[in-house]
Amino acid sequence: MSACLRLCGVDEAGRGPLAGSVYAAAVILDPDHPIDGVADSKTLTAEVREELAVEIRAHAIAWAIASASVEEIDRINILQATLAAMRRAVEALPFAPDEVCFDGLYHPPLAMTCRAIVKGDSLVPAISAASILAKTARDAEMRQLEDRFPGYGFAKHKGYCTPEHMLAIAMLGPCEIHRRSFDPVRTLLQQASLPF
Repeated sequence: MSACLRLCGVDEAGRGPLAGSVYAAAVILDPDHPIDGVADSKTLTAEVREELAVEIRAHAIAWAIASASVEEIDRINILQATLAAMRRAVEALPFAPDEVCFDGLYHPPLAMTCRAIVKGDSLVPAISAASILAKTARDAEMRQLEDRFPGYGFAKHKGYCTPEHMLAIAMLGPCEIHRRSFDPVRTLLQQASLPF
């Protein structure tokens, strides 16, 4: 490894969905082993994301993935849960980076140099790599949850507010991985007078 700044990129996946945990990843790329094609995960196909995730895990100097549960999201709100997942990802690295760059407007409090960068997932390769790991990890969890909670279509829509997902919630009611603090889940629960 060259003696350069150990820059860590951090990004999240799953802030907007109605169901499932929010994930975050922290990645320190190796400048001596660049990975072609790394970009904001939202601009990549699922197949390319999965291929790049394998490359990132194999060639990054260090990486870690963490999450915050649905219960945490409902208890402390999605922003604070996202920041908690980001902090956990950085703290799970095998060593402390010299600087941490987070995608977005905010970053969690950490005892190291931190920067929040708007659109960082398209500007900083390490953040792009983190976005890929966070997204692929969350997608994998949602595919697994499809087996536990059949009928909702989690493997397809990954918990986002699609017409198919809304129809499933209306027909089946929310399950234990739905975020009860999020509309329209909250509204459906109130209309049906179901316990939160």
